[in-house]
Amino acid sequence: MVVKTQKSLQWTDILSSGNRIFIGSNAAVPAALVDDLIDNSAGFTDIELVHILTLGNPRWAQPEYRQLFKINSMFLGPGVREEVAAGYADYTPCFLSEIPALFTDEILRLDAALIMVSEPDEFGYCSLGVSVDVVKSAAKAAKVVIAQINPQMPVTYGQAFIHIDEIDHFLEIDTPLIELPASEIDPVIEQIGQYVSLLIEDGDTLQLGIGSIPDAVLCYLNKHKNLGVHTEMFSDSLIDLVESGVINNRHKTFKKGKIVTSFCMGSKRLYDFVHKNPHVEFHPSEFVNSPVNIAKNDNMVAINSAIEVDLTGQVVSDSVGYQFYSGIGGQVDFIRGASMSKGGKPIIALASTAKNGSVSKITAALTEGGGVVTSRGDVHFVVTEYGIAALRGKSIRERALELIKIAHPKFRDGLLAQAKKQFRVPDYQGPSPSQLPELGAITDIKIKLHSENFILRPLVPADEGNLQAFFYSHNKNTLLMRYNYRPTRMSRETSSSLVNVDQATDVALCIVNTIGSKESILAVGRYYYIAKRHCAEVAFVVCEQQQGKGMAKMLLQWLIKIAKARGLTSMIAYTRRDNLAMQGICTAFGFNKANQDSDEVYFELPLNPESSE
Repeated sequence: MVVKTQKSLQWTDILSSGNRIFIGSNAAVPAALVDDLIDNSAGFTDIELVHILTLGNPRWAQPEYRQLFKINSMFLGPGVREEVAAGYADYTPCFLSEIPALFTDEILRLDAALIMVSEPDEFGYCSLGVSVDVVKSAAKAAKVVIAQINPQMPVTYGQAFIHIDEIDHFLEIDTPLIELPASEIDPVIEQIGQYVSLLIEDGDTLQLGIGSIPDAVLCYLNKHKNLGVHTEMFSDSLIDLVESGVINNRHKTFKKGKIVTSFCMGSKRLYDFVHKNPHVEFHPSEFVNSPVNIAKNDNMVAINSAIEVDLTGQVVSDSVGYQFYSGIGGQVDFIRGASMSKGGKPIIALASTAKNGSVSKITAALTEGGGVVTSRGDVHFVVTEYGIAALRGKSIRERALELIKIAHPKFRDGLLAQAKKQFRVPDYQGPSPSQLPELGAITDIKIKLHSENFILRPLVPADEGNLQAFFYSHNKNTLLMRYNYRPTRMSRETSSSLVNVDQATDVALCIVNTIGSKESILAVGRYYYIAKRHCAEVAFVVCEQQQGKGMAKMLLQWLIKIAKARGLTSMIAYTRRDNLAMQGICTAFGFNKANQDSDEVYFELPLNPESSE
């Protein structure tokens, strides 16, 4: 369709001082239109500009335009953030899913909407391209729609179209879309990505927020299968997984076969990828971010970041103390939607420290002025470079222990002391144990036994309840084989002492099964260091239902590896004479039967003979 475009806009005929104007979002910010308005703004004052995140350098946020514009932003970026901090601009907190209703219900009545669109097709339809989000509702609600027709705007599908007849004024201005540089992934962010990837199963549907952590997660999903995407933001990092077939959306239970998004930001490669791509559907925020729609995706995994998390699970993500930093955005929409999803996993991922390691982002109490965006009842998992804290269904005491275990080691004892002072954990809780570096940087190791997936990892203080449940699951024979008598009770205090292990001296490992947020200990293997002989005594126990699958062998294999790495001379084991299963395992690993009395058999495995010289 041929459209006769206007060569210039008579802004004084379109707008008045005191009007409220919406500016298009993200990479589709119509900067050329705003520049034209600024250049022809003589006589205008107090025009309110409403927008969410916008890429690029926001000229309208420069101090010289404070009399011309009053900024009201619902998500803060560079330039606008500083104006809000200085008191010259406003921040309006709102869930992204509910921003459209602010326009259509005229709570924020829009006099005009400045947007960017593609060239019209033969039927007169322009595409909102890379940013449908809240733009579509703003254009619908505004009294006047003013568009920058940009030949470089991709044509996207879904609910992305607006007819030329719905646009009151337009200028054709050919400009490249603003690109978002690739985020840097440092070793800390990489480890966070690895841990988060452990929570993602084949067939899951993903939402990923903005930043380096989501990009790091995607780097570790190349061996997954049949993943889907339902996300507010589509980024470059997803393209390779789509092209390799990892993301195919075949198992989605809502909008099957389609990537669902509301906007994309990234490189020209990304903008070219979404152009006329029927695999990708762009929908408004009230559709994409609706918790009800999100929950229609079974196994929905929502991955978002935060500025701070306290020991009860409260999440601060829009402010640093009293200083507003970003916005609520879609975090709560997707956290709630994923928690309502069958098999869903709402995840908060963040580095354990800030300010070059001087400040813990896992805190006993939130920083004064920090605002809770996501409540303690919403988050199922919190992930740092030190592991995964599972919070769903956990008491305040259990949450504190879970979160302390993923804090930076240098802050753990301080956090524990504060938690005790606040009566959130009992006094018997011991100091945080040391790390187990022999397992590697990622201490949660995914293993497969008899075609089933499990996690092998160190026992940690947060396992107090799990170990207690593991003990009470044993039958009398298992207890007899492990302890050489039949104990009838394991108190919390006893369980706590068994999971508070100084892993630099002794070693305690477990194999766990995770189903969603539920984690069960299936096997425990440990060795006790004997300083006089520079050797270790080994013991392990496997729940009855899992015996014969190789769990004890897997644990012993790792215990031997760690003992060798530490230069121990030997490993010994005592077993009942009628415990043929353990005797068989010891024999299989090369232990020598050194002694046998009427009740016990003694085994020894030489490890590093040279270390005894």
